[in-house]
Amino acid sequence: METIFNTLIDRFINDRVGIAEHFLNESLAGHLRENLTALFAQNKMQLGGTGKNAIVDRNNLVRGDSIHWLDRAHNDVHENGFFDLMDRFVKYLNENCYTGINNYEFHYTLYAPGTFYKKHIDRFQNNDSRKFSMIMYLNTDWISEDGGELCIHHETGLQKISPVNGKVVFFKSNELEHEVLMTHKNRMSITGWLKG
Repeated sequence: METIFNTLIDRFINDRVGIAEHFLNESLAGHLRENLTALFAQNKMQLGGTGKNAIVDRNNLVRGDSIHWLDRAHNDVHENGFFDLMDRFVKYLNENCYTGINNYEFHYTLYAPGTFYKKHIDRFQNNDSRKFSMIMYLNTDWISEDGGELCIHHETGLQKISPVNGKVVFFKSNELEHEVLMTHKNRMSITGWLKG
């Protein structure tokens, strides 16, 4: 995994957006996709919103995804495997880049056909604990006609990233505006933040 960690970090340093393939291996990605699909089928996911706590706004003209928070308390072997991977990455990041990350939060994310998330930044106005954003994709056989790209707004132009299975995207939460373009089939990921 260190090779993948290094690829992610090096690309982040060079381009402000780290991208690495196979961050989630096929087995773990498959099990997490099964978990997400089951939660969605059982209506256990909630509409994503903007804002925090009592001031959350759920407006599908801005954001159309459904989410479910991951938690070690679920005692799900695959979620815990994901957290073990994140613990390894955070330890490696702190030891090599001195980032001071001491916590994280992640949720399953599903965008149904016709949904999107308009341009935004991931850090709350009244809380700066989110340091880095991470998205790990769970979509097999994704093609360009399926849409759903992550579109990052750089000063020099747009960067579009396809949500291909196992891929991870990593960037500072307070720096880059980004959006999820409209998807034409179910688009699944684990989305979250490294906190300090």
